[in-house]
Amino acid sequence: MTCIAVANQKGGVGKTTSAINVATALAATGSSVLLIDLDPQGNASTGLGIGQSQRTWSTYHVLVDDKPLDAAVVATKVPRLDIVPATVDLSGAEIELVNLDARTHRLDQALSQSTRSWDIVLIDCPPSLGLLTINAMVAADALLVPLQCEFFALEGLSQLLNTVERIRARFNPGLSILGVALTMYDRRNRLTDQVAADVRAVLGKVVFETVIPRNVRLSEAPSHGLPALIYDHRCSGSEAYIALARELIGRLPALARAA
Repeated sequence: MTCIAVANQKGGVGKTTSAINVATALAATGSSVLLIDLDPQGNASTGLGIGQSQRTWSTYHVLVDDKPLDAAVVATKVPRLDIVPATVDLSGAEIELVNLDARTHRLDQALSQSTRSWDIVLIDCPPSLGLLTINAMVAADALLVPLQCEFFALEGLSQLLNTVERIRARFNPGLSILGVALTMYDRRNRLTDQVAADVRAVLGKVVFETVIPRNVRLSEAPSHGLPALIYDHRCSGSEAYIALARELIGRLPALARAA
């Protein structure tokens, strides 16, 4: 089982959109996939059509109340894709976790105690570097970092990379960067091209070749409770996520060897 945290402490970078659509694309290849919604906003759960009535148990109960992960798993409309949903209760988890034993390893322990198995686990992290994101990084083998093509992109990324180094040093020496995905790419905007060039100059091959364009169908899909790949599989955004998933799969053998 490979565990990948989808993380960026900056909001509005397409993190949840990436998590939903990469998970869907991976499931379409025949892999069994679990998406863990670790964002208190619960957008990944909503975007996969999981209503509040289906969220009897959530990531909050798994992290704070020691509820077994298996009890919180919900099947989605996408074949081979399951989710552990989030509720607004998770917004208070940062404070409650402080007083719990092994507060940085709660998610890792829950995954290791699961009696079920998936080929790939994706964790949709909140837009912060608090205890929820740290739990994800401790549990993960690698990070997928969505990065918006805007002026402050590299500044925020350096902050994230510093956090990764601290997690490696203290908790999870095997944590790696699977790749950086450039999102909200607008070919009509010269600044977008410049930011993309700067990111590639700094990070080199860590950056995926595939870029995710600004696309209205990507924005519309969550309101229908569907991944864009199902809502409109022919739109440019869906095609880009399919290509990104293909690249990601190509990097997984190297990740497995490193482990």
